[in-house]
Amino acid sequence: MRRVLRWMLVVVLCFSVNVAASEAPTDARLQKAQAAFDEAEKLQKEGKYAEAIAKGEQALALREVVLGGTHLEVAACLILVGELYEQQGEQARAEPLLRRGLAIREAALGEHHPDVAYSLTKLANLYSGQGLYGQAGPLYQRALAILEAALGKHHPHIATVLGNLAILYREQGLYGQAEPLYQRGLAIQEAALGKDHPHVAYSLNNLANLYREQGLYEQAEPLYQRALAIREADLDKRHPLIASTIGNLAALYEGQGFYSQAEPLYQRALAIFEAAFGSHHPRVAAMLNNLAGLYMEQGLHDRAESLHRRALAIWEEALGRVWI
Repeated sequence: MRRVLRWMLVVVLCFSVNVAASEAPTDARLQKAQAAFDEAEKLQKEGKYAEAIAKGEQALALREVVLGGTHLEVAACLILVGELYEQQGEQARAEPLLRRGLAIREAALGEHHPDVAYSLTKLANLYSGQGLYGQAGPLYQRALAILEAALGKHHPHIATVLGNLAILYREQGLYGQAEPLYQRGLAIQEAALGKDHPHVAYSLNNLANLYREQGLYEQAEPLYQRALAIREADLDKRHPLIASTIGNLAALYEGQGFYSQAEPLYQRALAIFEAAFGSHHPRVAAMLNNLAGLYMEQGLHDRAESLHRRALAIWEEALGRVWI
């Protein structure tokens, strides 16, 4: 079955580096930088990535001027902006930012600090999204070892890395290695956070993807439905994460030949992506391609062709960028 859009943005562990007020000079620019940083994080949660990048870059520029290029608060900006570019499908711009943020944290905190694990996970996510599994895997494993040593094996942040590593195995077809990691991560999150926490939705969605790809539709569907309910309760209904789950559910129905159930879900996901990213984004192209495939399976070739052509035009415009 055709692969559909995988946009599992993975919820990441987020540690804060406590910097005493006496360690940083008092400067109005730092207050402005903090406000921009906070706004960038808020916009990211809302799925407004382009706006978040502008705020994150503003915070980065101000902190670099006041604090210098190797300060931990600069590293926090680098990691945030790098992740935002990755979420926008601009991996080439994301990588140097994530690498620089990681290097600052390793130099300042040592190689075994939880914040270093956070940075390793972000960089691994980037490589995993590009299909560079040989580069991503060791970074996830290193992050997991750091966190288990620092936090114990039942901390919610452990579940995040387990889920990321499981995605990597799943995408290589190593389902037997992926499933226990998904299940362990889900159990940790439900025990620590409750069964309706947004982080649980990520794990449910990912485990459902694993079952769907194996044709285990009856096991996948209730997980997708539960993940969607959690996300709709937590997020604006036009959030890209909701579109991701809707698209996955549509693919499940398509795989079973339930075309009338799949079509409105694909169309709803497409509309959300267009509103969030604009009509020329690779994520939009991926959903157009999925909807075109649905029409092809029904023999609706004219409708399929127009969507395929539109998707192709978007991908040609974005040539050289990698989308997930």
